[in-house]
Amino acid sequence: MEPSKKAGLFLGPILFFIIRFLPFDLVSEKGDAVIAVAIWMVVWWITEAVSISVTALLPLLLFPFLKIMDIGEVGANYGSPIIFLFFGGFVLALALEKVNLHKRIALNIIKITGTTPNKVVLGFMIATASLSMWISNTATTVVMLPIAMSVIGLLVNDADGFTKSDRNFALSVMLGIAFSANAGGVATVIGTPPNSVMIGLLENEYNIEISFLKWMVIGVPFSALMIWISYMVLVKWMYPNRDLVFSASKNVINDELKKLGPMGGKEKMVLAIFGVTVFLWIFRTVINGIFPALKLNDTMISIMAAIAMFAIPYDIKKGDFIIVWKDTQKLAWGILILFGGGLALAKGMSISGIVDVVSGAIGNSHISVLFTAILLITLMLFMTELMSNVALIAVLAPVVAGIAIGLDIPILYLLIPVTIASSCAFMLPMATPPNAIVFASGYVKVNEMARVGIILNIIAVMLLVLMFQFVVPLLF
Repeated sequence: MEPSKKAGLFLGPILFFIIRFLPFDLVSEKGDAVIAVAIWMVVWWITEAVSISVTALLPLLLFPFLKIMDIGEVGANYGSPIIFLFFGGFVLALALEKVNLHKRIALNIIKITGTTPNKVVLGFMIATASLSMWISNTATTVVMLPIAMSVIGLLVNDADGFTKSDRNFALSVMLGIAFSANAGGVATVIGTPPNSVMIGLLENEYNIEISFLKWMVIGVPFSALMIWISYMVLVKWMYPNRDLVFSASKNVINDELKKLGPMGGKEKMVLAIFGVTVFLWIFRTVINGIFPALKLNDTMISIMAAIAMFAIPYDIKKGDFIIVWKDTQKLAWGILILFGGGLALAKGMSISGIVDVVSGAIGNSHISVLFTAILLITLMLFMTELMSNVALIAVLAPVVAGIAIGLDIPILYLLIPVTIASSCAFMLPMATPPNAIVFASGYVKVNEMARVGIILNIIAVMLLVLMFQFVVPLLF
C-alpha cells in the first residue's frame, strides 16, 4: 500500500475523533459532527485510501449514529431521482457500447471532417466530444485511442521516419482526445457526474429544477468553445505539424468501418431508442405544455429508455434482447453510490446549519462578488487536477451555495460556473481518466501535457468568469 494511502487510512478517522470531541463548538454540536464526517470523507477521497464509492457510504453509517439524521432520511439521498437519471444514462451508454454504435458514430464523424493532418485532429476531437456527451469520458477515450494509434502508426512507419512534425501531430491527436473527452461531458446533464451532483443538490435542497435542454443551452456552447480553443492552441500554437502530408489515414478509417460491417438490426434499434430519448429530453417542456397530464421529467424519460433497452425484444422467438441484466456488471455502480454520499453530505450540511453559518459569514464580510467568483472558480479548477471532481463537488457545492446566499446573489449564478470548472482539468495525467489513458499511450510526456494544460486552465477560468458575469444571469 502506498504511504499516502496508508497515512490517509488512519488520518481520516483520527481527525474525525479530534473534531468530534473538541472541548468547544465550531458551529454547533450537530454542525461539528457533520464537519467531522466531512473531513473524514475528504481525507479518504483525496488519498483514495479506500474506494471513493465506499467512502461515500460513511454518512449512511455515521449520520444516524451521531443523531444528525435517521437512517431513512440519509438513505433517501441514495435513491434520489437524479441518481436514477444517471442510471438511465448509464444503461443507454451500455447499449451504445454493446452494439458498437459509439465506434461507428466516431469513425463516421472523423471520415466527414477530412484527412489532412489538422482536419484529422479536429475530427478526433469532435468525435470524442460527441460521444462524451452521452457515455463516460473513460469509455469514449478507450474507443478513440486504438483508432488514433492506427493513424499515428502510419507516420511512425513511413519513409521519413518519425519526424518532429509527425510527433507534434501525434501529440495533438492524443491531447485533443483527452481534452475533448473532458470538455464534451460538460454539454449534457448526464455527460459528467459533477453536473448531476449539482442538479441533485439544487432539487433536493432548494427546489430548483434545471431541465436537460436548459443545461444544454449553457453546456453545449461552452463545451464547443473550449474544444475549438483547445484545437487552436494545439495545432496552431503549441504543436503545429507544418509540411505534414498523408492521405493514408482515410484508408485506416475506411478499414475500421469495413470491420464493423453494415449497420445491423440491434444497432438500428439502439439508435432509434437513443434518438427518441434525446428528443424527449430536449422537447420535454413543449410536450408537457401540449399534454399537461403527462408530467414528464428527465428522470422518467431516462428510466423509460433504460427499460426499453431491457424489455423491447430484438428477436422474440429466441428471447434475444439488446441488453440483459448480466451486462450491468459493467455499469459504474460506484458512481451512483458516490452521488448518494454527496447528496447526503449536502443534506447534513444544510440541516446542521453549516450552510447558514457560511452564508452569514460571507454576508457580513462585504467581500467583492466578482473576486469571490474568480477565487472559487480558480480554486475548483486547480483542485480538480489533484482529486476526483465528483468528490470535490460533493463537498464544496453546498458551501458554494451558502456563499452565494451570503453574497445575496442567486445560487445558480455561482454554482454553475464552479461546477463546470470541476470538469476542466487539462494539466496533469492523474487529473482525469482520459488524461491518464492518453498519457499511458507513450506519445505524451507529463511536461508536454502540462504546457498546454496550464494555458487551457487559465483560458477556462476566464471563460467561466465571463459566464458568471454575463451568460448565467441572462439564461437563469
